[in-house]
Amino acid sequence: MAETLPLPATSMVNAALPALSDPRTRVLRNVALAVVGSLLIIAAAKVKVPFWPVPMTLQTLAVLGLGAAYGARLGAATVALYIAYGLFGLPVFTNTPPVAAGPLYLLGPTGGFLIGFVAAAAIAGWAGSRGASLWRLAGGVVLAEIVLMALGFAWLALGAQMASGATGIGFAKAWAAGVEPFLLGDLIKAALAASLVGAGWSMLKRRG
Repeated sequence: MAETLPLPATSMVNAALPALSDPRTRVLRNVALAVVGSLLIIAAAKVKVPFWPVPMTLQTLAVLGLGAAYGARLGAATVALYIAYGLFGLPVFTNTPPVAAGPLYLLGPTGGFLIGFVAAAAIAGWAGSRGASLWRLAGGVVLAEIVLMALGFAWLALGAQMASGATGIGFAKAWAAGVEPFLLGDLIKAALAASLVGAGWSMLKRRG
C-alpha cells in the first residue's frame, strides 16, 4: 500500500510548502491559508456559470478542492471561517444579496448545505491527505458530495424555515428543487476537484 502513496501521508499544501518546525509560524501560516481559502470560496459563490438544467456556481468546486488540498482539519476550518463571515452579516453567500446574511440565514433553505460544506471539506481532506491513487481520492470526494447533498436535502425537507412560515418543504419538493437540478453540475465539479488535486500530488511526486 505504501507504494501507492506519492508522498508521506500529509495534506497536499503541507507537502508543497516548506516544513515549519516553529508552532507559532505553523499557526500563522494556517491562518493565512484559511483566510485565502475562505476568500476563494466567497469568489466561487458569486460566480454563476450557465449550465443545464440550472446555472451553477463554483462554490462546491472550491470547497471540495480546498478540503482535498488542505486536509481535513484545515479544510473544515476554512469553510467554517467562510460561514462565520456570513453569520456576522457579510454578504458572502450565493444568495446574499438580495437575502440578508446573518445568523438567521442558516435557518433558511440553504442552511443544511452550508453545514454540509464543512463536513464535505473534512471528508475530502481525509481522502486527499493520503495522497493515494486518483480513484481513492475521487471516491472520497464523491462521498463528500453525497454527505453534502444528504445534509442539505434533509434540512430543506424537514427543518428549513421558509418565508411562508412553514418548516421544511417535504422530501419530494426538497429533492425536486434542492438536489436533482444540481446533481450533474456537482458531479462535474467533484470530478474536477479530484482531478486537480490528483494532478497536484503527481507534480509533487515528480518534484521529489
